[in-house]
Amino acid sequence: MIPIRVVAAVVRRGDTLLIGRRPDGKRHGGMWEFPGGKIDQGETPGDAARRELAEELALSVTDVGARLHTVQDGSSPFVIEFYPVEAQGDPIAHEHSELAWLTPKSMASLKLAPADQDFVMWFLESEND
Repeated sequence: MIPIRVVAAVVRRGDTLLIGRRPDGKRHGGMWEFPGGKIDQGETPGDAARRELAEELALSVTDVGARLHTVQDGSSPFVIEFYPVEAQGDPIAHEHSELAWLTPKSMASLKLAPADQDFVMWFLESEND
C-alpha cells in the first residue's frame, strides 16, 4: 500500500483551534477534523495547506510551521501530518457541514476522526509536559 500524505492545518486563534465537521457520505462523515487535504505530487505540505485552506475555507495562509505530529490513519493508506498554520480571513465552510473554534480540551469530548482524536490527545499531553 502506497502511503497518501495528508496535511492537517492546526489554525489557532487565541486559545482555540479551528475544526470542521466532515460532510455525511464521506469517509468519517459527521466527525470533526482539522482542515486540510491530500498533498499532491510535487507539493510541499505548505503548498497543500495554502491550496486546501483557500479552496475549503477561503482563508489566506500566511505561514506554515514545522510538522507537529504524524498519524497513520488506521489500515487506510492515509498518513495525516499536522502542521501549525497561520491564516488570515474568516473561514467559510465550503467543504465542511459546520466549523467551530474550540479549545483542545473541549475537542476531546467531540466525535473526532480517529487521526484527529490521536492528535488532540497528543496535543493535550504535550501541553502538560
